[in-house]
Amino acid sequence: MARVFMKGTEAVAEAAVRAGCRFFAGYPITPQNEVPEYLARRLPEVGGVFVQGESEVASINMVYGAASAGTRAMTSSSSPGVALKSEGISYCAAARIPMVYANFARGGPGVGSIQPAQQDYLQATKASGNGGFRMPVFAPSTVQEAVDMTYEAFDWADRDRTPVLILADGVVGTMMEPVVLPEMKSDEEIAAIKASKRDWACIGHKLDYAHRAWIQPGQWSTTKMQEVNEEADALYKSWKARSEEYMVEDAEVVLTAYGISGRIAKSAVNVLRAQGIKAGLIRPITVYPFPYDAYDRLDYSKVKGILDVEMSIPALFVEDVAVAVKDRCKIETCLCSGGNIMSRDAVIAAAKKIMEG
Repeated sequence: MARVFMKGTEAVAEAAVRAGCRFFAGYPITPQNEVPEYLARRLPEVGGVFVQGESEVASINMVYGAASAGTRAMTSSSSPGVALKSEGISYCAAARIPMVYANFARGGPGVGSIQPAQQDYLQATKASGNGGFRMPVFAPSTVQEAVDMTYEAFDWADRDRTPVLILADGVVGTMMEPVVLPEMKSDEEIAAIKASKRDWACIGHKLDYAHRAWIQPGQWSTTKMQEVNEEADALYKSWKARSEEYMVEDAEVVLTAYGISGRIAKSAVNVLRAQGIKAGLIRPITVYPFPYDAYDRLDYSKVKGILDVEMSIPALFVEDVAVAVKDRCKIETCLCSGGNIMSRDAVIAAAKKIMEG
């Protein structure tokens, strides 16, 4: 298939349209503004609906409503905007509503900077909203991965009736790369997807199948609520983690990172190998579920240390890494934050320091 040169935010938007997304509500915030800008033009071309909500809170609740009716729906934002959406995301999780959202993360805390960062890791993987729910979280390191993950996210959301997050960052969102776009789902396919939800979707009137006048965002008895939580827990445990393991078979120093930091770390591994240092990389592709088993497969008789690389201070991703490593070797960090981009030279220097130690 032909490759197209696209900006990350716009590529995600087009991938969503091709996956059958026909409703988007969002609110402007840098660095994800091109997503709503693109969809404001694109969705009407395919019979979809674009709404710029009066706020992030309004936008996520519009998505909640559209998805409750069986329409593939999406929103996007960046860091503090995603925080404002957290209650609505929790409602979608409680009501088992499939929806997709993207976070093109920026520096923080608070309003922070408009430049890229990875300081939303705990929010994305541990506390996307109240109530302790979980959801799949994809972490693309290229524009192509962002396209592929967005397209798949809608299928995963529908299959398990869950919110799905694309955890990107300002680098992936604003850079341009050649991508191969997935096939556009036909009108017939989209209609069939919507029809497949009619046993639970909120349709507002009686037809020849069961209906719900509204989507209840919880079960208001302790017995029923526990049953719902137990069912959700079983669902979460069924999800399979994904990771890239690069040159780890004989590695003496293993770099680990996700998203754009994973891409930079992989480049550092290539430089280190060229200099005679046996470096490898573990890059989680899903940060929830987390690929703990990838770290179990390392040969700790050879590994002198693991280098956590992330654009966050304090380090957040390292907490999952530590759980995975189980004190089998030392873990060092290479960090930046607040909108500073990770330097490959800094990663190489930190890896060499582990080897010297």
